[in-house]
Amino acid sequence: MKVLLLNPPSFEDFDGGAGSRYQATREVRSFWYPTWLAYPAGMMPGSRVLDAPAAGLSVAETLELAKGYDLFVLYTSTPSLENDSAIADKIKAQDPKAVVCFVGPHPSVLPEETLAACPSLDFVVRGEFDYVVPEVAGDRPLADVAGISWRGPGGAITHNPDRPLIHDLDPLPFVSEIYKRDLNYKDYVIPWIQYPYVSIYTGRGCSSKCIYCLWPQTYSGNAYRTRSVDNVMAEVKYIAENFPEVKEIFFDDDNFTEDQPRAIEIANRMKPLGISWGCNAKVTAKYETLKAMHEGGMRVIMVGYETGDQAILNNVRKGTTVEQAREFTKNCKSLGIIVHGAFVLGLPGESKESIAATINFACDIDPDTIQVSLASPYPGTKFFDQCIKEGWLNEQLVNSSGIQNCAINYPGLDSRDIFMAVETFYKKFYYRPKYVAKVLIKAFSDFEEMKRIYQEAKEFYSFIAKRRQAIKDPVN
Repeated sequence: MKVLLLNPPSFEDFDGGAGSRYQATREVRSFWYPTWLAYPAGMMPGSRVLDAPAAGLSVAETLELAKGYDLFVLYTSTPSLENDSAIADKIKAQDPKAVVCFVGPHPSVLPEETLAACPSLDFVVRGEFDYVVPEVAGDRPLADVAGISWRGPGGAITHNPDRPLIHDLDPLPFVSEIYKRDLNYKDYVIPWIQYPYVSIYTGRGCSSKCIYCLWPQTYSGNAYRTRSVDNVMAEVKYIAENFPEVKEIFFDDDNFTEDQPRAIEIANRMKPLGISWGCNAKVTAKYETLKAMHEGGMRVIMVGYETGDQAILNNVRKGTTVEQAREFTKNCKSLGIIVHGAFVLGLPGESKESIAATINFACDIDPDTIQVSLASPYPGTKFFDQCIKEGWLNEQLVNSSGIQNCAINYPGLDSRDIFMAVETFYKKFYYRPKYVAKVLIKAFSDFEEMKRIYQEAKEFYSFIAKRRQAIKDPVN
C-alpha cells in the first residue's frame, strides 16, 4: 500500500499535530514537527508525511495531494476530532477504496468512541504506531495486527490485543531524514527557539505522575525509555550535515533531564560540535547538570512551572516545590541559560488568590519568556476523571476557531475568571518596565530582532482580540 501520513488541515495556526504539546491555536505562530508520523514513514519507501497546518494547505489542496495513496494515517486529538473526521469523510468520498486510520492519544484511550464518531474510519491504533502502520501497509490482515481496534464486516468493532511499548528505540529511523525528504523545515517556528530549528526525541515517556499531563498517561507511558547516546549523536551529526541553515536543535523529550548522568553525557558529546541546542526539563535538574549542559552548547531550556502555589503542585502530583523552582531559575540565570517558563491556570485548587500568587511568582523569578495555558482535562488523564467525578467539566476544550476554552468551573471560581486571567498574566509579566526595557534594547541593537518582535507583537494582539471575542460570543 502507498501510505500518506497526514496532520490534517485544521483551525488557523492550530498547533495540534504529532509532536505538539499544545493542541489549540497559539498566541503567535508556532509549529512543532510531526515527529510521531515521521517514524513509520521512515520504514515505508514511497510513503509521505504531509503536515497541512504548518504548510498552510487548505482542505482542497490536501485532497488533491492525497490522490494516488491507498492508506491514510491521520493524527488526531480530542479538540480536532470533529474536524479530522470530516477530512476522513472527504478522503473516502474521493476514493471509496481508501483505508483510513486515526492515531494519537485520543483514539488510544477512546478507540470505540472514535470509530463510532467517524464512520469513514477503518481502524484506529491504540498507543505507539511505529510498527503498526508498516504492518498494515504490507497487507497483514487487520485481524492479525496487535494494538488496533477495527471495523469489520457489518460494522462490528473488534479490539485486538494490546501491543507492548517499544523499549529498543535505536532501530527506529531518524525522523530528521523524513523531515528532509517530505517537509520544509522553514515552515516550523517556535518563538523562543532560534529559527530555523529541528526537534527530535532522544527518549519517550516520563516517570512523573502529573495528573494533567496528556502524553505519559495516554500514549508514551510512565517510564523514560531512551535511545543510546551513540544513536542520538549520529542523528545530531546527520542534522548538522543536512540542515546547514538550522541554528538550533531541540531535544523534545518530556523531561530530558530525568536521567541526569545521560543528559550530561550527551552534553559532553555535543560540546566539540559547537551546535546550539535546547531541551525540556524539570526544576529538579541539579546545578551541576545544568552547568554541564550549558557548557555543552545548551542555550535554552523549557520548564513547566505550572503554578506558584504549593498546594496546587501537591494536588496535581507535580513532585516539585516552589522553592525548587526558584533555585532552578536562579541557577539557570547564573549560568546564562535562557529560560522559557510554562504556566497553567485552572488546575485543581485554583482560586483568585492562587492565580495572583502565580503571576507574582512568575514576575519574581523572571524567566526570559513564558507561555500561559488553561488547564485542559483530556480523556485518559486522572485530571479528566477527577473533573467528571466532581462535576467540574462544562465546556469543550477549544471553540470553533481553535481558541482554548476554559473547560472547567470550580466552586467559587468561574471559568470566565480563569479564562480572562490568561490575558492578565501576560500583561503583568510582559508590561513590566524592566522587561519592556530589555526588549527595546534587543530590538534597537538588531534589525532582524526588531522585525521578529514586531511580527510577534502583531500576532499576539490579534490573538488577544480573538480571545476577547470568544468570551463575548462563545461558540463551541
